[in-house]
Amino acid sequence: MADRARQPSKAAGFYATLTAAAVLGVAITLSPIDPIKALYWTAVINGVVAVPVMTVMMLMTAQPRIMGKFTISGWLRALGWASTLAMAACVVGMVVGWFG
Repeated sequence: MADRARQPSKAAGFYATLTAAAVLGVAITLSPIDPIKALYWTAVINGVVAVPVMTVMMLMTAQPRIMGKFTISGWLRALGWASTLAMAACVVGMVVGWFG
């Protein structure tokens, strides 16, 4: 039964995503894009996008209707918000460094 779950017809979305990623990788490799610059800008984008994702995640983890009995509180909640604020401060510092 486990072998049937791994057939491409049973996981079309997974295999389509994997194929699209491979095709995109080949296209980038054959393009004039500098791979080191691409990695750098990917990291910058991930850092900027992390702030709203972390904020939404912190808001969700505090709501019992979403998390049930697994809501966070106390030091774990404080640590999560501190991490979110630290990440936001890094993004602000980066932007100020670029334009300031």
